[in-house]
Amino acid sequence: MERKIKLIWDFRGPAAAKTAEHHEKHLAEFLAIEQLTMNITGHLHYSNMHSVAYMVVTDDEMKQVRNQLKPHRGEVYEES
Repeated sequence: MERKIKLIWDFRGPAAAKTAEHHEKHLAEFLAIEQLTMNITGHLHYSNMHSVAYMVVTDDEMKQVRNQLKPHRGEVYEES
């Protein structure tokens, strides 16, 4: 099984939640246009001043997507 990578964009400030939700829509559009293997996007709210948007890609796709979209960070994705 190929390793999956979760690419993460952090948003901070009073508009973080809305910005993360909006950014996720663009990530989903990107997945569809580029026809990437995975179809996982999402957003999480950690506090009223910190939210994230994320997408999951395969290890093989990670470098291409990272160079195109410039995520703030990444981590190995494990399904729960």
